[in-house]
Amino acid sequence: MRMQISQKMRIKEAKQYVADKLGLTLEEICDVVTMSEVREDRGFGLGNFEPYAESNVGMEAKFKIAEALGIKINSVERFKERAGIK
Repeated sequence: MRMQISQKMRIKEAKQYVADKLGLTLEEICDVVTMSEVREDRGFGLGNFEPYAESNVGMEAKFKIAEALGIKINSVERFKERAGIK
């Protein structure tokens, strides 16, 4: 959804962009089990909002998502600005 809104992509384009950036197929990014494993392995946090000790949550997960997809996320950019990170 983030790609649809921020980059004005259609859903198919957005899915393909994410799949390409993550090195996955369209089928894989639509599979809940596969994406749960990808999110856990890459530190993107989990979609069920039940953090556990090894899970990245909040800003840490957003930083990793922004980096992996090569996009700007407003909250990440504001955090970097206020923390003096660039």
